[in-house]
Amino acid sequence: MPRGGRAAGDTARGREAVAGAMPAPSPGPREVLASSPEAGSRAAAAGSSSRGLLWHLQDKRLRLGLFEIDPGHELHQMTCMMQAGLWAATQVSMDHPPTGFELGTLAGPAFARLRRSLGLADEDYQAALGPGGPYLQFLSTSKSKASFFLSHDQRFFLKTQRRREVQVLLAHLPRYVQHLQRHPHSLLARLLGVHSLRVAQGKKKYFIIMQSVFFPAGRISERYDIKGCEVSRWVDPAPEGSPIVQVLKDLNFEGKTINLGPQRSWFLRQMELDTAFLRELNMTDYSLLVAFQQLHEDEKGLGSSLIFRTVRSVRGIQSPEESGAQNRRLLPDAPNALHIVDGPEQRYFLGLVDLVTVYGLHKRLEHLCGTLCCLGRTFSPVSPACYARRLCQWAEAHTE
Repeated sequence: MPRGGRAAGDTARGREAVAGAMPAPSPGPREVLASSPEAGSRAAAAGSSSRGLLWHLQDKRLRLGLFEIDPGHELHQMTCMMQAGLWAATQVSMDHPPTGFELGTLAGPAFARLRRSLGLADEDYQAALGPGGPYLQFLSTSKSKASFFLSHDQRFFLKTQRRREVQVLLAHLPRYVQHLQRHPHSLLARLLGVHSLRVAQGKKKYFIIMQSVFFPAGRISERYDIKGCEVSRWVDPAPEGSPIVQVLKDLNFEGKTINLGPQRSWFLRQMELDTAFLRELNMTDYSLLVAFQQLHEDEKGLGSSLIFRTVRSVRGIQSPEESGAQNRRLLPDAPNALHIVDGPEQRYFLGLVDLVTVYGLHKRLEHLCGTLCCLGRTFSPVSPACYARRLCQWAEAHTE
């Protein structure tokens, strides 16, 4: 664990607000869980109803290959409570706190400022995460044993995290925010919140919320998780016509190219900036997400549809020198524009995710094992400097 990890854990515990432990008066700036009578009834219904807050979306479910969580699954109650609790956290009254679970928000004020700087309205954030529709379970081939979910509109991505990963994230949160201020068009995934949840007397779980790189997903044809290595980087493709939405890996990408046209130089430079930042934090094993979407004929070459956007945190910075130092670019006039780059024929969704894996003792042992067992083949757990260099080399070799 990096230096400061224990302090971050203490800070996290100090900032956590738990449903049963908060006073009745209106919440102050660090009190992050509030409720209303409606929230309490919704939470109770989640525990007793066979479907809880998971409403039927059969047609959408089959079309997307994303699945509502079965009521018998251990995650069913957890996600119901997540929805009810996140919705309740936006309310004001504490007269009737929800029962049966404890929800905490970590570093709430910092993430609220970050969301505002990204132009994300609280109303939109609350509507997507609240009980207005089911969370969809995302089937992943990840080895981390984490659970993955999408908000019902697929705009936000939720992932369970280990406590030590949350501690690392909180310890480096100020530097993460600073990096986004310096480079507002960074490829780093936009982290929007960190929460803890304990259902009944069970073990506390932590989860993060981020913008989904693959949004809007309607016309995406292929998705990849790239680490720049070979070992365990193949996924058997789903049968033709299958409703399952797969995220493929490096070896599946062989023979393909990302044709960015004139934006290639921006992309390679931003990869250098972002991976250098992660290297300084001693991070490894992160992924470059890549998705393809064919442009329609009337969408190709629409230079007039590109607008020069800045996030609020850098509003007023307009000189060419400052713009060049920040490596800003023309963004498409589209939702999730920070993760979208249009080439001559294809639209690409690009983003760096899984940003909190420290190159500590565990990863060093994995590296030693890989060195002994994977002779002549590249594998994931390597030093931060090697990892950053290798991923940048992959980006250069697979773009034009």
